[in-house]
Amino acid sequence: MPAGPPGDRRVSVSDALIARTILAGTVAQGAPARDLPSAWERDAPEPAQAERRLRQAADATGEAAPAAPPLPPVEDGLPHTLGIGALKAAYAAGTTDPVALVAALQARIARHPSGRDAVLARVPGADEAAQDSARRIREGTARPLEGIPFGVKDIIDCAGAAVTCGSRLTGDRVAESDATVVARLKAVGAIPLAMLATTEFACGSAHNPRYGAVGNPWDRSRWTGGSSTGSGAALAARLMPLALGTDTGGSVRVPAAWCGITGLKPTRGLVPRTGVAPLSWTLDHVGPMARSAADLARVMPWIAGPDGADPHAAGRYDASRARGLAGLRVGVPEGWFTTMQDEAVLAAWQAMLGVLERGGARLVPVDLGPVATAHQDGYTIVMAELAALQEPDLDRAAALDPGTRARMDQGRLFSATDYLRALRRRPVVLRQVLDALNDVDVLVTPGLGGEAPSLDSLTVEVDGEAHPLQAVLPRNTMLFDYTGLPALMLPTGRGRTGLPVAAQVVGKPYDDAVCLSVGAAFQRETGHHRETPPEAG
Repeated sequence: MPAGPPGDRRVSVSDALIARTILAGTVAQGAPARDLPSAWERDAPEPAQAERRLRQAADATGEAAPAAPPLPPVEDGLPHTLGIGALKAAYAAGTTDPVALVAALQARIARHPSGRDAVLARVPGADEAAQDSARRIREGTARPLEGIPFGVKDIIDCAGAAVTCGSRLTGDRVAESDATVVARLKAVGAIPLAMLATTEFACGSAHNPRYGAVGNPWDRSRWTGGSSTGSGAALAARLMPLALGTDTGGSVRVPAAWCGITGLKPTRGLVPRTGVAPLSWTLDHVGPMARSAADLARVMPWIAGPDGADPHAAGRYDASRARGLAGLRVGVPEGWFTTMQDEAVLAAWQAMLGVLERGGARLVPVDLGPVATAHQDGYTIVMAELAALQEPDLDRAAALDPGTRARMDQGRLFSATDYLRALRRRPVVLRQVLDALNDVDVLVTPGLGGEAPSLDSLTVEVDGEAHPLQAVLPRNTMLFDYTGLPALMLPTGRGRTGLPVAAQVVGKPYDDAVCLSVGAAFQRETGHHRETPPEAG
């Protein structure tokens, strides 16, 4: 690999190993769809039926933004350790202000190892925005997220910043305008602080050819998980309290799990994708990542809702759906969701279920039906759409990350029938999953099968046995990109070697607030989300 900027991680890993591990478990053998109805039957599915079902759920969401939640008590501690709610309380109490916070975070970025690989560049204008926020707070005209710094994944446009998609193909492209999600955060006072690393086009390998790998702050020989890799590391390292990610097969939730933070993949369409470089127009989601579910609930109302540009955007963040644990029916799956899971991950998941049950929730076994085909169908869609999107640069494919290239090459091998079969099954699977959720309010699954993978071998250990990371990483995440359901990943403890493990809370369409309220209730009773990596020497 070529030399990169000072401080980046360059590990010698062969292209063949990258290609082999990145396709593991995601490619199905093409076969006639004998599990689908015949074309002449009345219930023969069409792809648009899945979108229609989600749109019908969007029609029932509330329009009004919620009242501001009460501020938590003022916390002791250095400013960089504070989450969103704690920062708002500190601002209100006058114990710090946005100018001091931005200066402290910039200094921390400069000296922390994650500041050299998770952070690609500062966003111009952060200092001036902090001064404006401090003035508004003093004058009593603060907006809902006034003075909260956030990071931006390097496929999301941020005006005036270099947005490269982690690729050598993009050169030094500078975004001319903000993505909708960035513009909305700025409009309520949040401050874009830094551009954060991604795998190439949100689909490449851990070893980015332009910038190098992002080491996990808990153990820098391990990966953070893709593709919102910089967002996960920057939050875990306490370089900022909020970051934006995207999720197509798990890329908000995977770094959340392996970095010990909290990330939400919203209902498909809830947060517009306008200004976000696409990987899969059918499966892409934009979502926030932070320290806690309560912090995410403070952010979601301000980034959700149609923007008139994204054709898939619909619905509102309906805070009125949030609820407590008393009487909550929690679906508990087995089969696919508990297979390829380390005993330590399962133990932490079961401990979380115990906390929810003691809080008044009722555990209900659920069967989501066959998942393996849907899992592979999701990747068929991703790789076929990636191949189509990258066709204009096909003559420059040699410059791509070998992981991106392997997925693109595989996508070009699928037939039109393979791709359309995967889309036709989608409404069938969505109906199957929603039917299984009829008698519960949320589903709680184990998170990822093991602790963060080795950057050298690209493997995840499950009960002492090494597996290619892609065979483990997305097993419990892809289904919910494929169906579009909201899914929250949050830390539940530590694994065998002391690194974070996690669980996932899944809701019905537009029940994002339900997922966050369940996560917040769990986090009020536990301290896993407050644990931090060892400070870099």
